[in-house]
Amino acid sequence: MSATLPKADTRGSGSKPASYGNYIAGQWMGAASGRTFENRNPADTSDLVGTFADSGPEDVEKAVAAAREAFPKWRALPAPKRGEILYRAAEILVRRKEELSRDMTREMGKVLTETRGDVQEAIDMTYYMAGEGRRQFGQTTPSELSNKFQMSVRMPVGTAGLITPWNFPMAIPSWKMMPALVLGNTVVIKPATDTPLSVVNLVKVLEEAGLPPGVVNLVTGGGTEVGAPLMSHRDVHIVSFTGSTGVGRKVSEACAPAFKHCHLEMGGKNIIMVMDDARLDLAVDGAVWGGFGTSGQRCTAASRVAVHEKVYKEFVDRFVERARALKVGGGLVDEKSEMGPCVNQSQLDTVQKYVRVGLDEGATLLAGGHRLDKGAQARGYFHEPTIFGDVEASMRIAREEIFGPVVSVIPVKSLDEAIEVGNSVEYGLSASIYTQDINSAFRAMRDMYTGIFYVNAPTIGAETHLPFGGTKNTGNGHREACTQALEVFSEWKSIYIDYSGHLQRAQIDTEVGE
Repeated sequence: MSATLPKADTRGSGSKPASYGNYIAGQWMGAASGRTFENRNPADTSDLVGTFADSGPEDVEKAVAAAREAFPKWRALPAPKRGEILYRAAEILVRRKEELSRDMTREMGKVLTETRGDVQEAIDMTYYMAGEGRRQFGQTTPSELSNKFQMSVRMPVGTAGLITPWNFPMAIPSWKMMPALVLGNTVVIKPATDTPLSVVNLVKVLEEAGLPPGVVNLVTGGGTEVGAPLMSHRDVHIVSFTGSTGVGRKVSEACAPAFKHCHLEMGGKNIIMVMDDARLDLAVDGAVWGGFGTSGQRCTAASRVAVHEKVYKEFVDRFVERARALKVGGGLVDEKSEMGPCVNQSQLDTVQKYVRVGLDEGATLLAGGHRLDKGAQARGYFHEPTIFGDVEASMRIAREEIFGPVVSVIPVKSLDEAIEVGNSVEYGLSASIYTQDINSAFRAMRDMYTGIFYVNAPTIGAETHLPFGGTKNTGNGHREACTQALEVFSEWKSIYIDYSGHLQRAQIDTEVGE
């Protein structure tokens, strides 16, 4: 029987802050050190969401031991039964969608329409992977020899160490956790310290759905204290990480000595290409949503827009007008808010740094460029939606991932130049084109070296039943979502059954009649 820590209402001025522990072997418990850290609302830093276990290597050791102990029974449970647990979890997520969305807006900052989408993505992925409990298809093939049968089956890898980011604090954990679980792996997850509550909520849902103790374990804390010992632990057989390319490189290096499975989903510098025949109203809609959705804090954010010179001025005028009209504010204070804050002071500082970089490089500041620090916004990490024009592809603001509400508009003379600009960065996650010419659309679709491509839509909007991931410094060849996620968390076993009653040698005894 699990002992759930009490959850107090922290919204009242005189109430006691909620306290949340780690979840290890089916029990909620504090960090071994007894230390905690605070989680505050980025739209109003006077609002303390709660305190969380500030864990260390001792807590990771306990969690991995629990996962290791739970693995044999969980793997032995028939996959359809594992899928049924995930299905129950999806049903609980549906019932609690609004509550979970509001918790997420409070701890992460993005507006309610977006956090509802985040929870919905977790719902979709959980339902999808529940179905994989009755699929997980292998292959059967004819043998070249008589009286011989052959097939392939999946088997789990073991214990999965999951390290997840703050920008999609329930969707991305579900992308990793649900395929790992349905395949029979056990899990230790470390959420970002900016958004631990959403993962606590997801784990509580799995607990209520009947997940056995030890199958999922949650350890909160910093990257050095929790992430590093988790990914280097000898009994963690696969590490799945979403975050920056710099940290991803360190994850890869930590996994390499033991040849453990390593899945990386990292940065992006995505582009929207607007051709001279584009419907500009549609293209502007896409640029606003792609550039300023989640305050630009998406790996798929459209931080670059390459616009054909024939429509450049008209597009820019419309884009600037729309950006200036966006309503920026706290999602729980005003549900009509269209853009929330940056997630923390460090991210706000990064945005302000790149605004200065853009100005120093000679780009034209067309909109925004400043922190919003008046009235209620003074208590949060708010920044204006910012647009730079007359940007050259070689500028840092057009090449480096900013992860904030800053968009660079780049004039181009042709589709070929737009594609060249699009492919000129070190990342290869997502790209899109706005055009009415099907030939241009297919050329761009073919020539953009990205993992995701859109036609007449922004660079964001992936669905759970297609693979998600990128090329170059965005990833290391794996994909999340769809059945491709199963490849990350499983190994293939090829099985040959000879019922001839005598020795048969493949590639040797191949003559007919032998």
